[in-house]
Amino acid sequence: MIVTGATSGIGRESAETFAREGASVLLVGRQAPALAEVESAIRAAGGQAVSCAADVTAVDAPERIVGAALTAFAHLDVLVNAAGIIATGALEATTDEVWDSMMAVNLRAPFRLMRAAAPHLTARKGSIVNVSSVNGLRSFPGVLAYCVSKAGVDHLTRCAAIEMAALGVRVNAVNPGVTVTNLHRRSGMDDTQYAAFLERSKSTHPLGRPGRPEDIAALIVFLASDRAGWMTGETIAIDGGRHLTCAR
Repeated sequence: MIVTGATSGIGRESAETFAREGASVLLVGRQAPALAEVESAIRAAGGQAVSCAADVTAVDAPERIVGAALTAFAHLDVLVNAAGIIATGALEATTDEVWDSMMAVNLRAPFRLMRAAAPHLTARKGSIVNVSSVNGLRSFPGVLAYCVSKAGVDHLTRCAAIEMAALGVRVNAVNPGVTVTNLHRRSGMDDTQYAAFLERSKSTHPLGRPGRPEDIAALIVFLASDRAGWMTGETIAIDGGRHLTCAR
């Protein structure tokens, strides 16, 4: 199987959870040292993992990633698109560069990797799980490009699901609320801002806390497994109830 964004957050937790469940995992990320750390942790715990250092937006990335999985494991059963970025900006403050980078990583890269993996997943009656966001289900101010990119992921999931159903391939997405990862720090938040953001999340999420990567990984593993064998085209909120609320 393939997990992108495997060096941190939801991607790393998913890769480690799959490995504990007995899956052989191709770890995809941009930083080779970080990949090596995750690979070593999985192997130390008795799991199987191979690293593939790649920028998911690169022209040759889909073929290289799928090829690495086939070389390592001979087949492909599961694809998890967990790589993603976020940037703030309302309509007038969103530059072409911000828009293009958001779409490239969050939407175009999953599409291209799904397309490259499709024949191999079809051969194994496999499954795809895309990591979207509550921002794909609901609109929030100040993160316009991110919201649009994740709404695109949701509809990509539904469109691919209906096309691939007859081939025996299931396609689903998870839509997390605020989850404690490096995503927002990488967008420019310092430690003080991030701490305040997480504290505020206790009031914006009805269950009273931000999510943990293991919360999301458990659902991803379920959706990829035969236990979800009659589910496809779903975009599932796993957000402490955030999608039930009005913007505040």
